[in-house]
Amino acid sequence: MKFENLKLIPSILKALEDQNYTHPTSIQEKAIPLILNNQDVLGSAQTGTGKTAAFAIPIIQHLAKDNKITSGRRRVKSLIVTPTRELAIQIGESFTAYAKYTQIKNTVIFGGVKQGAQVNAMHRGVDVLVATPGRLLDLMNQGFISLNDIQYFVLDEADRMLDMGFIHDIKKIIAKLPKQRQSLFFSATMPKNIVELSRQILRNPQKIAVNPVSSTAETIQQFLYKTNKSNKPALLLHILKDPKIEQVLVFSRTKHGSDRIVRNLKKKDINSAAIHGDKSQNQRQRALKEFKQGKVNVLVATDIAARGIDIDKLQHVINYDIPNESETYVHRIGRCGRAGENGISISISDAEELAYIRDIEKLTKQKISVIDDHPFPQTDKPMNAAEKKEFEKEKQRKKQEFFANRNKKRGAQNPGFRRGRR
Repeated sequence: MKFENLKLIPSILKALEDQNYTHPTSIQEKAIPLILNNQDVLGSAQTGTGKTAAFAIPIIQHLAKDNKITSGRRRVKSLIVTPTRELAIQIGESFTAYAKYTQIKNTVIFGGVKQGAQVNAMHRGVDVLVATPGRLLDLMNQGFISLNDIQYFVLDEADRMLDMGFIHDIKKIIAKLPKQRQSLFFSATMPKNIVELSRQILRNPQKIAVNPVSSTAETIQQFLYKTNKSNKPALLLHILKDPKIEQVLVFSRTKHGSDRIVRNLKKKDINSAAIHGDKSQNQRQRALKEFKQGKVNVLVATDIAARGIDIDKLQHVINYDIPNESETYVHRIGRCGRAGENGISISISDAEELAYIRDIEKLTKQKISVIDDHPFPQTDKPMNAAEKKEFEKEKQRKKQEFFANRNKKRGAQNPGFRRGRR
């Protein structure tokens, strides 16, 4: 099937041609006709399946056919809520690209930056608003945004939204939406709380399931390097010497870990940058832009910050830390091998992380190919139950000691500081 067979208007087909899109992905082929037919949709789809275009294209077509768009001040007709700044920006860019030959305007709002430019964009009038929950509610409470005219509502990455603690914000937003609207709900996983939330949003939805969470793209080759924890930095440098790895997205479990990896790489004159929640929005966007432009060879990211990284030709992903949730592994490696391209996922596992590898293989029903021929073989053994218990106890003691010392130091610097307030 081609996009021409989906009854899309010429202006959208021309924009898709500019993007070199000829054939819809599975979720696009299933979702676009349903959305054009004004049906609510409950979609389960992994990253890299073309989900954004699946809802953006039909929404643009609906709005383009609305002859009231150009009469008077534009009012927000479509709202897309998504968990992270990067993903919001990515969706906004997609709407801009697909609506290139229409008169439809969109804007993106998110926290972490001053609100002035976002408020001004709303005053000028937009048809499509892409937003993160916190900043949306903030501007609504200030009276800058009204949801009274919303006709098309999309909740994207719902599972990640709940993981990040946005459930109460989402319910507040839903309460302000008109009863009569078309709603689209997308989530990579469908646990019980997600299903319950979808019932509050959707009316008689059509269900679409593409690439369930347990599946990885067939175009992605998966490899595993076993090493000791202390040798991970050296092994990463060894892997990056491969001339075939021109650009790579490296996943770290923590913000501090991301920064530490970048410091080590820069000592070896490897162009690298980190993105995570402690970085300013400008820093994150600059790092992502330079990565897309090829000025940065290695981008190190935490899982939440990586949502919204959409680079069609990215071939390599490295799991510097193995995630303790198997589904997260599937999300991570889905950042390469997108849109039918080939991808390579490399995981670096210490002895304690091998249990996570077994869980991943159990979920995906795939064995990850082990690379034994490298200079930093694994010699450490996993801790037994008693050792692990003692290790966790000591780690907790050090954590409590750290916060106690920090609070004591803050109290000395600021007598009004209350212990535990952060």
